[in-house]
Parts: sequence; structure tokens; C-alpha cells
Amino acid sequence: MTELELHKIIERLLKLPKECEWAEFKLNLKSEEEIGKYISALSNGACLQNEPFGYIVFGINDTSLLIEGTTFKPLLYKVGNEELEHWLLQRISPRVDVQIFELTYQEKKISLFQIQAASGQPTCFSHHDYIRVGSITRSLKDFPEKERKIWANKPKVVFENGIAIEVEAASDVIKYLDTQCYFDLLKIPYPSNREAVIEKFISEKFIKHQHNAYQITNLGAILFAKNLEDFDSLAYRAPRVIQYEGKNKLKTIKDQDGKLGYVLGFDRLIKYINALLPSNEVIGVALRETKLMYPELAVRELVANALVHQDFFEKGSSPMIEIFNDRIEISNPGLPLISPNRFIDEYQSRNELLSSVMRRLGICEKKGSGMDKVVFNIELYQLPAYDVLVQEKHTKVILYAYQKFADMDKKDRIRACYQHACLKYITNEKMTNTTLRERFKIADENAAMVSRIIKETAQAGLIKEEDPENNSRKYVKYIPIWA
Repeated sequence: MTELELHKIIERLLKLPKECEWAEFKLNLKSEEEIGKYISALSNGACLQNEPFGYIVFGINDTSLLIEGTTFKPLLYKVGNEELEHWLLQRISPRVDVQIFELTYQEKKISLFQIQAASGQPTCFSHHDYIRVGSITRSLKDFPEKERKIWANKPKVVFENGIAIEVEAASDVIKYLDTQCYFDLLKIPYPSNREAVIEKFISEKFIKHQHNAYQITNLGAILFAKNLEDFDSLAYRAPRVIQYEGKNKLKTIKDQDGKLGYVLGFDRLIKYINALLPSNEVIGVALRETKLMYPELAVRELVANALVHQDFFEKGSSPMIEIFNDRIEISNPGLPLISPNRFIDEYQSRNELLSSVMRRLGICEKKGSGMDKVVFNIELYQLPAYDVLVQEKHTKVILYAYQKFADMDKKDRIRACYQHACLKYITNEKMTNTTLRERFKIADENAAMVSRIIKETAQAGLIKEEDPENNSRKYVKYIPIWA
């Protein structure tokens, strides 16, 4: 890097009002350990701020931002017998590019560290991750939302555009993909000639035509494959359904891997799951009616979400539906892009092409209208609120079987209260003690019990009063904390 380029970097940094998530100013070295922590924190901070690099500048006063110069010469500094740069890089994981420069600026000695932004994985120093909160360096583990965003900020490679397999002829495309299914779901006539089918699939980016051959894209294969095992890179992406005996995994009753593309096999998958789910016999006025324990729409939406929102770059796992006596656990590879508390009102997909096609074909609900229907049906069936577990490499949504209110623990009740407040808010209503009593089917004389749940949910930082200035406690309305 030239002297002029380095001066431009310094000039840009000096225009900052103060230190920030990706810039740190120091006069002299305190310890090499401190530099390591800064490298981790600034690399992660640059990632979150969409900056390509973070910077440590020695020779600038961190309070006044005046150039005072430094006596620290990192290119000559050693830790024991080891050069500082090598010592740092041995303790930084994953290896990010760290460049060290010594220069003169306004007749003062300056030392500059340029640190590559993290990408898809937090940068850690000596097995610890750090982050900047303003100008303060903190442990990244204390800020799980920021950590999730770093993991999600992977290189912008679009999975759907990748090539699953290359074939020689149009007839081979028909051999591997069920093209009829696409036209049936859109309720349009199947073309009378193969060329028109191929042309439509090219326009939808399901296939590409190059050099007298055809390439089936990941998008086309994952949606319409007659057998996903024909595509080596996608074989393990078929959903897996496991039914256990009882409430744990000690004994497996059934274990079934799918083989069809998601569009082709989705309805069959849902029917298979529903056939394994427990049901209740409801006696009406004249007839007995068998009613599933779980609302089919909720199961359908949660399974579709697991398929659509998975991280296809997370190796070694597939979407999974696990059925126990008292719950269904639906998991997908990858961490969520948004906080689980915002699943009801927010929408963000890492596979937008995939989700767009599945919405058009009627597999998924339109943007932002799926989880509210899940919550509505959970309340209609008087089930406990769904739960979300964000684990090391995957996301799990749990749908619970019916429980009496008395059997729900404090966390169950708080979760249900929060989700009820969200549902009311996004349907232009407000939660009250009355609406929450109706949700739990609690008698009016037990209003104090519901008030306690509302208070605990507010103390958990999930809801708030719509009008804190309202002095009347009789008709208080509540909204989600983010509203």
C-alpha cells in the first residue's frame, strides 16, 4: 500500500466523531494480548457495520483524536523470540488478513493495523470472541444477536444458482425433473412440445443451457427432483421424519428419509407426518369426529419454513421432523437471520429464489403471513405456545401437544402471553387481560392470575403498556416491546 493510500485511510478515520465498532485509537502499546482482543473485536465489528476492514491506529489520542505520535514499532516488536505479527496470527481464528504499517503523518510516527472483516464466522483470539459496543470491547457471547448476524453474513454465494448436475439433452432434464408438477400447481396447460417446457424451465432458472448441454440448477433439483439421490450434493437435503415411542429418543418406531424434490413431495410429506400424529375423538351433537392433536396448517407452515429457511451451506445435516408423544420438533440446518422473538412479525429468507417459487406454487404462505397463522391455530387448538431453540448449527421449532393451564410452567405462560400480544398487534388489535383470559380459557373471577402472567411477561422485557400514562388499570392494553 502506498504512502498516499495510507494517508487517505488516516484522514478518513480522523473524520470519525470518536472510536467506533471498527476503529480504535491508541497512543502506545499496553500489551500484545490487548492487540489480539482488538483484532477480534474490530474484525467482528467491521462485519456488522458492513466495513471491509477494521483499524487500530497507534499515535492518536482516543479522547481528543489529536495526532500525538507513538513510540510503538510493531514491525520490530517481539513476544519472547517471536515477531508480534506471527504471534498474533497463530492465535487468531479463522485466519483473517492483518496488515501492519508504520508511517509518518503530519511529522508524527503512526502505526496502523488494517484488519479484514469477519465473514460467516466470528474472528476469535485465543479461543475467545470479542465485539465492540461503541468504543468498548466486550465478549461476543454476551451479545447472541450480534453473533448470529456474523454467522449469517457469509459470502454472497446464491445457493439456488449453483449447478446440481450437467446433462447432454433436453430428454435428460425430463428424466431427472418432474416438469409436469410445475404446470399442474400453476393450473396451466402442459406445453404440447418439449422445447416449450425447456424454455419455461430456463426462464425460471431451474435449468441453464450452455455449450450444447443443459445444467440443472440447485433450484430446479431441490424443487422438482424425481429422486434427490440422483444429485450428489443434494441427496442429504431430503427431509427426514422420525417417530419415537414416548417422550424421548430411546426407542424409534419409524425413521423415513424423503427422496422427492420439495415441491413434488411436499403434500405427501405433510400427509405422512399427519398420519403419525396422535388424534382425539371429539363427540359432536350427532357424530363422532376424529381431530388431529395439532393444527394441520401450523404443521404445514413450520415444515415449509424449515425447508425454505435452511442454510444449504451448513454441511452434514438435513431438515428433520421428530415426533414424540407430547411434541413435534421441526429443525433445519443453520441459525436464524432474525431473532426468534420476531418470527411472527418479521421476514427474512436466506434462500429468496427458493421461497419465492414455493410461495407462487402454494407451498408457503406469502411473506410475513405464515407464523401469525401458526399462532392463531395454536390458540384455536388451545395448545401451549411454540418454542424456538437456536442450537450450535441448527434451529429447532417445537410444537407442543395440549396441556392444561395448570400444567404449564412459568416460561410456557410467558411465551404464550408474548405471542398472543404479537398476534393481536399485527391484526390491528391490542392484548388485554380479557383477551389473554380467553386465550387460556380462564374464568373471569381468576383475572388476577392473568394479571400476574402479564406482569411477568413485561418484567421479561417482552411486552409493554400501550399507554403508560393511562391511570385506569381496568382497561390497560399491551403491545410487544418492539412495537
